[in-house]
Amino acid sequence: MKALILAAGYATRLYPLTKDRPKPLLSIAGKPILEYIMEKLERAEEIDALYLVTNQKFILNFQNWLDNFETKKKIKILNDGSTCDDDRLGAIGDIRFFLEEEKIDDDLLIVAGDNLFQFDLSRFIKSFEKRKAPCIALYNIGDRKRARNYGVVTVDENQRIVKFEEKPPRPTSTLIATCLYLFPKEDLNLISTYLKEKRSSDAPGYYIQWLAKRGEVYGFVFKEKWYDIGSLESLKEADLEYRKKSTTENTESQKTLK
Repeated sequence: MKALILAAGYATRLYPLTKDRPKPLLSIAGKPILEYIMEKLERAEEIDALYLVTNQKFILNFQNWLDNFETKKKIKILNDGSTCDDDRLGAIGDIRFFLEEEKIDDDLLIVAGDNLFQFDLSRFIKSFEKRKAPCIALYNIGDRKRARNYGVVTVDENQRIVKFEEKPPRPTSTLIATCLYLFPKEDLNLISTYLKEKRSSDAPGYYIQWLAKRGEVYGFVFKEKWYDIGSLESLKEADLEYRKKSTTENTESQKTLK
């Protein structure tokens, strides 16, 4: 299994913080967002290689980060060639770019470089391997107003996705799709099929919506904390949560040592 981190966006909503620094390298509780993701990926034994796709503007930022980051797994950084928000390929466009560049013939885990999640990836991977069909990590955001910003999902008793609406004005539930996907290698060619139909290359939720209408797509519901860092508010909220988490863990560690 291979893993791909999507990190080619320009995060204009977070300016000026992201004017000269990519969002995945912003700090949460003293550590880049990307390193929290890397910790999760490195613990997954099934993953034997990691890839990160970025753009011309931020390629050096990520290369400098990698030069100073110790990793047990191979990681390769790719440049999609875009230089600004106006010529970006979009998330689906970047996945196609990656697949064409690397000629991947393995199952693929995809995660957005601004998604902070606390669950163990091995549970997600086991759920996927049991079904050998596309699997999406789902989270109950608990607020219909906030749900309007995401793909809203309905699943049946077997966790198969039976309805998927990308950013609906009136969400029917608060169960949403996060940008954390697992695709079997046999389905990776469907990315090109989707884009050939002149569909949106940006929000990956539109691809999942299209995919769920064509065949079986399953959800993996987790209850641990999750943050989509898309605004200053969410950045501050995650920073506060992770600082509290770090303080609690340090206190418990000190008690154990005593």
